[in-house]
Amino acid sequence: MNKSQLRGLVLAKRPLTWGHRWLKISCTLGKTFDRDSFASGSSAAYIENLYSKWQRNPKSVDESWDAFFSGKEPSLFKKTPVQTLPTRKYRRRPMELRTTVKARSGERAASEGGSSVSAAPSAAPPAAPPGDWKNIDDHHTVQAIIRAYQMRGHLAADLDPLGIVGPDKSSSVDGAKRQAAKDVLRQHYSYIFGDLNAMFKLPSSTMIGGDEQFLPLREILDRLERIYCGHIGIEYMQITSLTKTTWIRERLERPKALECSKEEKKLILERLIRATGFENFLAKKFTSEKRFGLEGCDIMIPVIKEVVDRATNDGVESIFIGMAHRGRLNVLANICRKPIADILAQFHGLQASDPGAGDVKYHLGVFQERLNRQTNRMVRITVVANPSHLEHVNPVLLGKARAEMEHRGDTEGETVLPIIIHGDASFSGQGVVYESMHLSDLPNYTTYGTIHIVSNNQVGFTTDPRFSRSSRYCTDVAKVTSAPILHVNADDPEACIQCARIAADYRTKFKKDVVIDIVGYRRNGHNEGDEPMFTQPLMYQRIRKLKPCLTLYAEKLIKEGVITDGEYKALVSEYDKICEDSWAKSKNIKTIKNSTWLDSPWPAFFEGRNRLEMSPTGVSEDTLKTIGTVFSSLPPQEHKFEAHKGIQRILSQRKQMVDDKVADWSLGEVFAFGSLLKEGVHVRLSGQDVERGTFSHRHHVLHHQTADKVVYTPLNHLYPDQAQYSVSNSSLSECAVLGFEHGYSMASPNTLVMWEGQFGDFCNTAQCIIDQFIASGESKWVRQSGVVLLLPHSMEGMGPEHSSGRMERFLQMSDDDPDIYPDTCDCDFVARQLMNVNWIITNLSTPANFFHCLRRQVKMGFRKPLINFSPKSVLRHPMARSPFKDFNEGSSFKRLIPEDGPASENPDCVTKLVFCSGKVYYDLFKERDDHQQEDTVAIVRVEQLCPFPYDLITEQLELYPKAELLWAQEEHKNSGAWFYVQPRFDTTLLQNEKETRCVTYHGRAPSSSPATGNKAQHYKEYKAFVESIFGELTEENKARLECIVKAQQAQAKADTQGSLKKNPPKPVKPKGGGPPAQKGGSPGKKRSDPPPAGKAATPVSESKKTPASPTGGGTPPTKNQSSDKKQLKPEPAGKGGFPVSTHRTNLGPAAKKAPPATVPGDAHRILPQKPRFYKIKPSPERAKTKAEDTKNPRKP
Repeated sequence: MNKSQLRGLVLAKRPLTWGHRWLKISCTLGKTFDRDSFASGSSAAYIENLYSKWQRNPKSVDESWDAFFSGKEPSLFKKTPVQTLPTRKYRRRPMELRTTVKARSGERAASEGGSSVSAAPSAAPPAAPPGDWKNIDDHHTVQAIIRAYQMRGHLAADLDPLGIVGPDKSSSVDGAKRQAAKDVLRQHYSYIFGDLNAMFKLPSSTMIGGDEQFLPLREILDRLERIYCGHIGIEYMQITSLTKTTWIRERLERPKALECSKEEKKLILERLIRATGFENFLAKKFTSEKRFGLEGCDIMIPVIKEVVDRATNDGVESIFIGMAHRGRLNVLANICRKPIADILAQFHGLQASDPGAGDVKYHLGVFQERLNRQTNRMVRITVVANPSHLEHVNPVLLGKARAEMEHRGDTEGETVLPIIIHGDASFSGQGVVYESMHLSDLPNYTTYGTIHIVSNNQVGFTTDPRFSRSSRYCTDVAKVTSAPILHVNADDPEACIQCARIAADYRTKFKKDVVIDIVGYRRNGHNEGDEPMFTQPLMYQRIRKLKPCLTLYAEKLIKEGVITDGEYKALVSEYDKICEDSWAKSKNIKTIKNSTWLDSPWPAFFEGRNRLEMSPTGVSEDTLKTIGTVFSSLPPQEHKFEAHKGIQRILSQRKQMVDDKVADWSLGEVFAFGSLLKEGVHVRLSGQDVERGTFSHRHHVLHHQTADKVVYTPLNHLYPDQAQYSVSNSSLSECAVLGFEHGYSMASPNTLVMWEGQFGDFCNTAQCIIDQFIASGESKWVRQSGVVLLLPHSMEGMGPEHSSGRMERFLQMSDDDPDIYPDTCDCDFVARQLMNVNWIITNLSTPANFFHCLRRQVKMGFRKPLINFSPKSVLRHPMARSPFKDFNEGSSFKRLIPEDGPASENPDCVTKLVFCSGKVYYDLFKERDDHQQEDTVAIVRVEQLCPFPYDLITEQLELYPKAELLWAQEEHKNSGAWFYVQPRFDTTLLQNEKETRCVTYHGRAPSSSPATGNKAQHYKEYKAFVESIFGELTEENKARLECIVKAQQAQAKADTQGSLKKNPPKPVKPKGGGPPAQKGGSPGKKRSDPPPAGKAATPVSESKKTPASPTGGGTPPTKNQSSDKKQLKPEPAGKGGFPVSTHRTNLGPAAKKAPPATVPGDAHRILPQKPRFYKIKPSPERAKTKAEDTKNPRKP
């Protein structure tokens, strides 16, 4: 508020005659008032207060204010000196000092000859206006004290029930003990020892006064102490939203805001009796059994129940709870109301009657739908099963909650609530907490607020907090999302319940995360058989002397007259009887079922479904054309969408492929997604950079080039009634994002959920999710998941970190027995084999097989995780094309792709039968052609590694009875699939009594590193690997390859010249009048444009066509290949790690007898091109040098 606004405010409430005087005075004062005068907006309310007091009694204010309000002439106080506090710190230098400095500067300039005119004598400093400046400063100080309590009051809060950590109370002048010390009040600490009876106007930034506007300093301090330094310490001033901070102040600071009624206190006591009574009963019945009880933090159960009550009253219908082992049994009994007899039966060591390995009782999950008695509403509560890896359940729970929201059509989190219960050590120590909390506001991952409850034992196993974290609080990680954090003393049940109410209401209103830190202790050791005095002797000496929270609260209520001692004992006895009756029932239970502890039941999914039926996965050609046309087209004209020129070129290439009825890898993927969307199946793809694709092959989201946040997703515009396609770039996290997608797949079995690693080995940082949830979840918790992991994998000379997806780890965790040959005569053998394994592992080589594999994942009558090792260079490999007929009705997934070339026509002549998997097939195919061994070497691709295709392997062994058996892989011997397939090959061979052959290994030698980072070493290893199978190239082979290379070069040159004749380059007029520069540079370096996609390069001869060499797989150029070594150098990897794709290959359907052939070696690749985006005029010296080089070419 400026001076003119203040004048208007005062004039509105003054008599007219006084108003004229005020106007005259204020105009006079306005000429001399500094910006720090009382007329600033922050003092307007203070002046109003003074004027009200002056109206009642003119002598109640200072003389200067009496003169001001009475309208005396300004001359009466023009020369009144300014009254300031001795310790006042000016934001600007005082007027006298500023004037003096300027005068001295002028004098110095004149004395140095800078001016012939002497500086004018300094004018006398203007007199400051009269006023009660000390009173104003006092008000400012009080405002600062209030803000200090709001910001740092939690530092002085009484949070530790053990009293080990806490504030040192200091005595004020009135003898009152106050906890806020210098760390809270800082420079204003000494002020509270002044006049405590002084009255102050409360600022609008606090609600401690309620309807009162003025309070004495003593009352202000007392109220702030009770609110911010009692048993609740709240951190909320890090929130930048004024709306949120004001709302929290409203809930905390209003008088009597934190009080509970008599009925509410009784309810808290009843719930605390149940929580404590359950732990006491288990301790009595199972003295030495591990149960990870909640003693010392029993109030957590009433806190959760209060959150459930508030949430259901606000419309929440489904609640997901994720937690570690401590207190889990209590949550199952008192929150979910799982029958106590079923829980006690887990202690009897009974055998499960259904499949599954099972898990310990304090890891189990549950799904319960019950009536909430307080709100009289039905609520579904799910406790997610969790291993001992504590916080790794967090992203899994968030994924389940998000899937439930989308299933319900809940776009604001109105009906679904996630609650995560943490331990203090794990909350601050495990990185997955940070990763999970960072998902909270991401559009495709948000759950619209999660309530975090920390069961703070003030110790992690045996480690003191001083040695387990660097932050003051274990909850400091939550500040990264500006979540309010409520610290509360676990021995004050009413304060804990108030925090639960604030947290639940905050989440309901703002849809943001909130944290409750229940600071308690652990009455026993880490488990009930542990001795904590070994490591925390002083802490546990105090714990032994401390009464339980229930006893303390019961005594408090009895003293207040809320209940009597008899009523309390009756409530305790009543719950003890419930537990004893449940104990008697549990003894009659003779067997248990793992399925009764399922946290993700799918009754509608399995109802009426034949699990062994394998539905067809092919689609019609019309469907392929529709999807391909939309995917290869720009947005409709009405969108006025400006796409990148590179995108337009990619779309035109895709359109050409659709016209040619052939698909590369990206198109095959889109056919799978689009056909499922057409059938109403939601498709969700997540991971780092998946929208574009790590290797720039996908481009599922197009970005407007001149408008921000304008995107177009073609797959969401295929059909009017299609399902939703969700594709989103994730945060740079593997563990949390994969856990999220796994949780999503568990709650949504009818959705194709995929997570793609940026590179295959990025799954390293998500290993806990893979090991503890995906690989073993069904065995431990009878919990199926259909999540798909796409892990780019192949050895292409890119170094150790971007080569291997660690296939061997996944295969090692597969639970199929390598020594048992299955019953392959069973008509349901394929489906039964899939159903009996823990997951499916594939290493595919064709787009069509990838298409069928993804569709099969949804069409199966059950759900299994799919681990697919995706290609990199094969994404654009000219041989990695599939004709439309391989996608059509009647086609299906091929677990094994047999040899279909010349070797298959005469099996008896085959001397070597090579089994392989994935991208290495294209290397072997090219090398076989180079060595001219198409008739004697058969190559078989094992597309599905797990479960192992015993039946198809047996057929191949019988087809080539005289062939030597080889397993070829590009990975090192201790990596890849060798150790998985070797015993299974042996089992297959032993099935035939007459079989004497064995399978030998051909690949790289063992290595602790997944791959070499040296290109020369990479090619050396590749050469040794190839020669171990095909031998060295003969002179005849080399001569043939050299002829092919020369013919290809001649053809490329002829094509270029023909193109230049049809479209001659336009001369560019150089600046400065020089001769026009040639567009193509020197004549020897003319650019050759590739033909359009789908156009085949002219072959040398039909019988001599050979395939192109995949990047990283080709042998280094030899001296016999070509005299032009420059053109035969392996082309550097393009962006993303794969080579620039060639277009000089046949993109039509593959021939049946042999795959489409292209130029051998590296000669087919596009020749180096000059940049097309700018032209540089050569300098005269450089032009002269180039002319000389043209006449006399330099020798290499």
